[in-house]
Amino acid sequence: MSRMPRAELDAVVVGAGPNGLAAAVTLARAGLSVRVYERNPTPGGGARTAEVTLPGFRHDICSAVHPLALASRFFREFGLARRIELTVPELSFGHPLDGGRAALAWRDLERTVDGLGRDGAAYGGLMGPLAEHAGGVADFTGSQLLRVPADPLTAARFGLSSLEQGTALWNARFSEDAAPALLTGVSAHAILPLPSVAAAGAGLSLAAYAHSVGWPVPVGGSQAIVDALVDDLVAHGGEVVTGHEVRTLDELPASRAVLLDVTPRALARIAESRLPERYLAALDTFRYGNGVAKVDFALSEPVPWANPALREAGTVHVGGTRAEIAAAENAVTAGRHPDAPYVLVSQPSRFDPSRAPEGKHVLWAYTHVPRGSSIDRAEAVTAQLERFAPGFRDTILATTSSTAVDVERYNPNYVLGDIASGEPDLRQLVRRPVLSTDPWRTPARGVYLCGASTAPGPGVHGLNGWYAARSALRHEFGTRLLPDLSPRS
Repeated sequence: MSRMPRAELDAVVVGAGPNGLAAAVTLARAGLSVRVYERNPTPGGGARTAEVTLPGFRHDICSAVHPLALASRFFREFGLARRIELTVPELSFGHPLDGGRAALAWRDLERTVDGLGRDGAAYGGLMGPLAEHAGGVADFTGSQLLRVPADPLTAARFGLSSLEQGTALWNARFSEDAAPALLTGVSAHAILPLPSVAAAGAGLSLAAYAHSVGWPVPVGGSQAIVDALVDDLVAHGGEVVTGHEVRTLDELPASRAVLLDVTPRALARIAESRLPERYLAALDTFRYGNGVAKVDFALSEPVPWANPALREAGTVHVGGTRAEIAAAENAVTAGRHPDAPYVLVSQPSRFDPSRAPEGKHVLWAYTHVPRGSSIDRAEAVTAQLERFAPGFRDTILATTSSTAVDVERYNPNYVLGDIASGEPDLRQLVRRPVLSTDPWRTPARGVYLCGASTAPGPGVHGLNGWYAARSALRHEFGTRLLPDLSPRS
């Protein structure tokens, strides 16, 4: 009986985004030989930092502020906060309103409540129990939903609160406009119709972190997170090959496991010959959501917000009242580009001076658009910022604008500009990408899916890759032991 040839590698990972690198680090820490292939010249995926406007102005290409960097179990196990410097603003996010008013979400919930007038107590009653048990919220939302939560009471409370804020009841507890606007701004991150239960769930979880661990900004940019992952991988014998696009599994070296940080659409193309028709048909029903258009600004000075308190905010949600933001997001759902869009804004140079030349600033802005849009939204975004920060136009030194088509061209995982890599509605949070207790494992032997199209969904948290690696360790290498990921090991 002839011996089987020894695999060249234990595992191959395709895609060097946070999830692919999380998978690679986990496998390398288990003592396996691991190689990562990345199509772009540098690793990072949704967590790159580069000069895109003027020399010396360093912009985050996708994510800029990282609510999950401290809440993610993978990053806690990895000890991210001990590996890189994370600045956590005391004002997690702010929301400007007309007339120079603003709703402010401080890390200190009591301070937030005090600033919300007659609705302060109502906001505190909604957010207090979730912020107090933010770990339970992270556990419930940070894995697949087909499991018994570690904290059932918090999970139940979270579900009931999502039902309230995701339905026609969403204004029942409020009498003014500031608190509802504050919640709507954070819920709109989900790029879903408003109100909707899934958008409310996303908003409530992010707000719970805002009032507990905070929303950190990585010093040096989002690239610092990726660099920490790559450094750990290399230190444990792994390697990253950049500038190498993988088109089929047959191009890869022999290995016992292949983990793909790609979308179901790309999986079907790369591994089509090894996947059964029934599974391919299920992948074909996976839906991609609406997209984003991004605008990066190089500024001569900080944004001149009409309300000075917003200068302390790590993130600002621009768009006006709850009704205005809902109208803008629902227009996108209907395939239209709203005249007064919702804009997600961050000025990381306010907390990290290394991002821009002395005295200057970078500004990061996203707005939502219909899937596949090729419309440049720089003027619409600028007009909304000018509305709440008069004189903003005069601070602009340079602008770089990306349409949804450009966003997909940069990263094919963002299908039609969908940075969530699949619409994150309730159906696709349970069925992501298929209904399974182990959605990361495909029917093809040794082939796993580990991108944001799998559970628990989008975000820079590394959990998708970590879960996929754990599944591969169990099924391909016969171990349920989780490797120590801490910096000291």
